[in-house]
This record gives sequence, structure tokens and C-alpha cells, in this order.
Amino acid sequence: MKRALITGITGQDGSYLAELLLDNGYEVHAIVRRASTTNYWRIEHLLDRIQLYPADLLDQLSLIRVIDAVRPQELYNLAAMSFVPASWDQPLLTGEFNAQGVTRVLEAVRQVDPKIRFYQASSSEMFGKVREVPQTERTSFYPRSPYGVSKVFAHYITVNYRESYDLFAVSGILFNHESPRRGLEFVTRKVTDAVARITCGLADSLSLGNLDAQRDWGFAGDYVRAMWLMLQQEKADDFVIATGKSHSVRELVEVAFGHAGLEWQKYVKQDPKFLRPAEVDHLIGDPAKAKATLGWKPDVDFPTLITMMVDADVARHSGRRTTEKVQTR
Repeated sequence: MKRALITGITGQDGSYLAELLLDNGYEVHAIVRRASTTNYWRIEHLLDRIQLYPADLLDQLSLIRVIDAVRPQELYNLAAMSFVPASWDQPLLTGEFNAQGVTRVLEAVRQVDPKIRFYQASSSEMFGKVREVPQTERTSFYPRSPYGVSKVFAHYITVNYRESYDLFAVSGILFNHESPRRGLEFVTRKVTDAVARITCGLADSLSLGNLDAQRDWGFAGDYVRAMWLMLQQEKADDFVIATGKSHSVRELVEVAFGHAGLEWQKYVKQDPKFLRPAEVDHLIGDPAKAKATLGWKPDVDFPTLITMMVDADVARHSGRRTTEKVQTR
């Protein structure tokens, strides 16, 4: 039985990855930060099947202790300050978690057991002011937020440890991926939750920023499968994981409101306070390398993803039961 260690298991990707690994017969261990309150709603259904350990990306000794205790064959580093707008409010802390935090994990792996296969969660936000469309593994980075900058550091420190210490260390350059488990602060979930609230008579409007911003949106459940596949290869390498199709925020709104039978123009308002200080350009990934090498492709398309999220949020707000575990307030 393989052992895997996950950081960030309480997040969207961590919960889907844990399910995938358990389904594949893994023994799943995870690092969680100590806190006065727990935030386990995404993994409540898994708690009797996984082992949690207290540790922190800001504390290398705690990481060394957990890695030494677990001795995993695979380590997935998904923990991060992941909300891009917040990175302008807390740029230093974002760097500590997303950049130096990754260095601490890599160094802990090198010290405890360099045979551990390591996955780093890179991001399409690294492309920022894009140099070419679509973006590939060879596209130059031009990050446009403290978050994006921190992820570029993390990406290259992973490459550096791979080349310097012969670690099996890879990065998945994941484009936006969503699900009913997405946090409410992200635009996809903000939209689908608002549609549900309006449908249930709990709200009458939705305020958004740039409706013309375009993203390559996929389903998180598909993307964690790509993470796992990267660590099953003979050679360590980095991959763009994307659908290869982009959609605007306006299209997102149209699909979500349309699914509920609502005319979005009656409810959506643009508010300048939701505009980014520096917006990224046309983000759309080319997953050709992942398809050819990993045999990976997304199974859930954009309309299916958004309607799945709307249905889950409507079920939550209307009090109906749903097979998809969604956040409760």
C-alpha cells in the first residue's frame, strides 16, 4: 500500500485528491495547521479514513517531524495563500507561505528522504501579462499579483531542487479549476451562490468587477487526477493542465443565471471595488503535453461544471439534500 502525504487537504483540491488516492488504495496522511476552530467540512466524510498531523509551512521543524513520521512515497504540496485579491493585502505573508513555504517542504524532503516524489501546485497566474496565447510549458512568466510572483518562485525552486539534488519534483501549472467545494470568495462560486440565493428569495442582486476577464475553467476533480498522474511517470517533468478553452466572466454569469431561468442583466451590477489593481490578460492553457505524455484529458466541460455548482448551491440554500458535499454557512 502506497503512502501519500498532502498539505492543504482541507481545501478544494486536497479533498478531491484524498478521495482519488483512497480510491486507488493509498494510505492517506495530511498536514493541517493548528487553529482554534476547524474547517473540515470538505473532508468530514473522509476523517475516519485519513490521518491528520499538525504542522505549518512557516515551521520547517514541524514539517521534518511529520515527513519523518509518515515516510510517504508521494508528497502533494497544495497548501497556499490561494486567493489572488488577498495577496495585495498581505503580500509578505503570501510570499512566506507560497514561496519560502515550498522551499521548507523541499528541504525537509531532501533531508528526510530524497526518494519521496514531490508535487508542487503551480498556477496559471504565473503567466499574468501573457506573452503568447495559448500558454504552454515554454511560455515566459509575467506575474501580475503578489500571488503570481510567489508562485513563480515556488515553481523555479522546485525545478532547482530537481536539478540540484536529483529529486523527483514536479509542478503542475494548473489553470482555474472549480467545483461545488470552491470557496465563496472565488468568482465562480460567488456567482453560483448568488444565483441560488436569488432563486431562493434570499438576495436580489450580485456585484462583480470585470465581466470581460477571461479564464480557462475546468473541474477540480479532473485536475487532481493529473496531479497523481505526474507522480506516476518515469521522468519528473512539469505540465500545463487546462481545458484549452477560455470563457469570460460574462459567459459564466449567462450560463449560471440561464440554468436557473433568470435574466442576468436584471440582477448583476458592476462595482469598481472588485477590479484588480493589475488584471491578467487572456489566460488559456494548451494541455497538449499532458494529453500526450500523461494520457490526461478533462471529462467535465464548462456548462456542466457551472450547472453542477448552481444545483449544489440551490440544494444547500433550499435545504434539500445533495450528493455533493458543499459548504454550509
